[in-house]
Amino acid sequence: MALKNYYAETAEVVVAEFNTSVSNGLSSAVVKERIGRYGLNVLEQKAKKTLWQIFIVQFKSFMIVILLAAAVISGILGELADTIIILAVVILNAVLGTVQENKAEESLAALEKMSAPHAKVIRDGQVTKIEASALVPGDIVILETGDLVGADLRLTEAVNLKIQEAALTGESVPVEKQVNKLNAQDISLGDQVNMAFSGSIVMYGRGQGVVVATGMKSQVGKIAAMLQNVDSTDTPMKRRLESLGKVMGIAVLAICAVIFGIGLLYNNDPFQIFLIAVSLAVAAIPEGLPAIATIVLAIGVQRMVKKNAIIRTLPAVETLGSAGVICSDKTGTLTQNRMTVEYVAYSGDLDPLTNKIKNLDKQGYLLTEAAILCNDAKIVYEDGNVHTMGDPTETALLDMGLKAGQHKNNIEKDLPRVAEIPFDSERKLMTTVHKYQGKYRFYTKGALDELLQSCTAILWHGQVKKITETEIKLLLQTNELMAAKALRVLAMAYKDVDVLPNKINTEFEGDLIFIGMVGMIDPPRPEAKEAVELCRSAGIMPVMITGDHMVTAAAIAGELGILEADKKAISGAELGKLTDEEFAANIDKYAVYARVAPEHKVRIVDAWQKRGMVVAMTGDGVNDAPALKKADIGAAMGITGTDVAKEASDMVLTDDNFATVVSAVAEGRRIYDNILKAIQFLLSCNVGEIFTLFIATMLNWASPLLPIHILWVNLVTDSVSALALGVDPADKNIMRRKPRPAKESIFTRGMVWRVLYQGLMVGVLTISAFQIGNQVNLATGQTMAFSVLAFSQLVHAFNIRSNWRSVFAGGFSGNKYLIGATFISAALMLVVLFIPFLSQAFRLVSLTNMQWLYVLCLSFAPIPIVEIAKLFRINTFGYERQLNN
Repeated sequence: MALKNYYAETAEVVVAEFNTSVSNGLSSAVVKERIGRYGLNVLEQKAKKTLWQIFIVQFKSFMIVILLAAAVISGILGELADTIIILAVVILNAVLGTVQENKAEESLAALEKMSAPHAKVIRDGQVTKIEASALVPGDIVILETGDLVGADLRLTEAVNLKIQEAALTGESVPVEKQVNKLNAQDISLGDQVNMAFSGSIVMYGRGQGVVVATGMKSQVGKIAAMLQNVDSTDTPMKRRLESLGKVMGIAVLAICAVIFGIGLLYNNDPFQIFLIAVSLAVAAIPEGLPAIATIVLAIGVQRMVKKNAIIRTLPAVETLGSAGVICSDKTGTLTQNRMTVEYVAYSGDLDPLTNKIKNLDKQGYLLTEAAILCNDAKIVYEDGNVHTMGDPTETALLDMGLKAGQHKNNIEKDLPRVAEIPFDSERKLMTTVHKYQGKYRFYTKGALDELLQSCTAILWHGQVKKITETEIKLLLQTNELMAAKALRVLAMAYKDVDVLPNKINTEFEGDLIFIGMVGMIDPPRPEAKEAVELCRSAGIMPVMITGDHMVTAAAIAGELGILEADKKAISGAELGKLTDEEFAANIDKYAVYARVAPEHKVRIVDAWQKRGMVVAMTGDGVNDAPALKKADIGAAMGITGTDVAKEASDMVLTDDNFATVVSAVAEGRRIYDNILKAIQFLLSCNVGEIFTLFIATMLNWASPLLPIHILWVNLVTDSVSALALGVDPADKNIMRRKPRPAKESIFTRGMVWRVLYQGLMVGVLTISAFQIGNQVNLATGQTMAFSVLAFSQLVHAFNIRSNWRSVFAGGFSGNKYLIGATFISAALMLVVLFIPFLSQAFRLVSLTNMQWLYVLCLSFAPIPIVEIAKLFRINTFGYERQLNN
């Protein structure tokens, strides 16, 4: 089945090429042969990984390997509790990763649901209903209102045929179809008006077409192939934690080597030295970090549900926090996905409807009456509320009438429809006839140019007069003004007759009286403009990618602030002519992409990713699925989104709102900040423990801390406080910062310095306590060291809340979870210190009042020490540096 531009051929040529007949279709024998040649009309799927294969892949992370090694070593040392905890963390992360990846691979299965279950075809000269999977090239398919198109067709007949192709093209308005040959070779899907595509829906009229592509050769099939070839992108946090794991691994090996070497110099037993070195290495690994990161992300997911965003994969919300580009669909995301009359024009005036509706005169009421009655849309009641149902253009006209207090159901009682001349795509007019005061009134609506040809008079300031060139010129100028605003313009006219002829046809669409025009558009969401401004302040570039026309896209983007003076709009056809190098060099100049194909969307995302940007992509249709999967974060629409888009995404917006994406970015930044706080806290605490034991080993002292002390502090003090830091409120300047580079390591922006000096601080305080107590005896020294290590870390957690702001400027309040965690951890410490059988198990002894005073002073010392460091930092780097740290 050769792929070609069938829209550029006449219907007769295409029918002949497939050796079929529009009246008889294919014979049963030919159908059987073609099924053997082309296969069934289904989408192929690549072999999926088994759940076990997906599960095993989760253990390839360097951090996971380090943790597994730590678990084994802990077991050798007899620390079984540590081993069990580490293994539980590793297995939990592997299970979560398996579930996430398995969900992501369900995209192709959802594509199969797009296939029409049945199709009406002509075979052997008879109309028959078959399963859509049995369609073959050359089949003649009959289309009627409500049908789901089962294969790609070249139309051979179209009677008032309108097909909704939003799932493929992203264009919200149904496409009017025709059968004539198109004289071009490079036309976007949305403009191929003589074609019908698999997965689209017949909204109005009827038609017939010859199947030109099935299965993987159809447009939906091409998207399926793209999905198979698009690999999911690693999240920034995953890359950063992987980098952290490698650094920790190197540090662990270095610690083991140094300690082992020093022990040999002191002529200690090699095996004992090895065990000591290994215990230090285990202490260096923040085994609670993966679990804390997972829990923080899970809490973020729950928070986002309340903000109309359902996160399908845990890392997705954090990834949004690193987004530097948000590629957004237009329809329904940036706009309201509902055609709305914005302007009305009559008697030479053009006014916004919101202004005109307050003082609607007699001619204005006649205009709205014509719009309401010459209309096939309906008003329905659901749950006591009024709704309009029908073609988006016509429902907009009914909504206009409702705003003016004119209800179609009421008006039709006084002016019942008795005849009609349906809309025709060639003449671009529609006429309805109504009984009116013993006579008959014709209402006609349609395109201005065509309607003017049928008008001989005009209603001018309430008076009927002969239409002249002056009025025609003014009307055309008004039409151009509305078109420049990307408004879809419809004109209205009427006439009254005494007697209704026996047969109504287009000949009676003459001698009309022109009333006026309305201009409509799918308007921007009110909150979208504010969200775009917030993106700008956050250093994020908003980009509109739509299947709609260039003029409409540019107008909406300009109104929202997306298309600024230094940015350009480009069509899919123009993009297709650019080389990858040309496009990559100029990608930051383009803010609007119109009339794009699925491959263009993937190309746009890929180009930004190659520039080192984290890309978020929103979409709702089948055509968006490859780009949603390719993007670092794919956000599908929950209301209008297809199953394919949802399955390919990381996040589903329950309100289909661009502003929700931006709020998710803020939440993602908060989560990333909090994970960094947890990492800084855990590493500084672990470095403090390492420094304590390292110095003691270097000086050949008795150990200030026992293994059970380190395990208890890591589990009770570190993990609980780190988890509480993970739910810290967002900084007020969080959306004034630029996005973090996708490849930026965790160990940047002063992280290494903070971990080292704060770890050294904890270590010095612990050693000081040990030395004070050791003057009495070893047990007292260890008890004081254990107490200071735990309590100083609890106090230090409040320092971590901000690397710039003083702890006295709100650092002790604002996070009730951290306050609660501190009290709980402190209580558990006191239980161990004061309950005899527990203190004995931990080899602790009672302290005197003076010794407790030392413990108290040393435990609170992190506050003034870190305050001095913060003050020095602000004086050195200035306030603005805060926005990027």
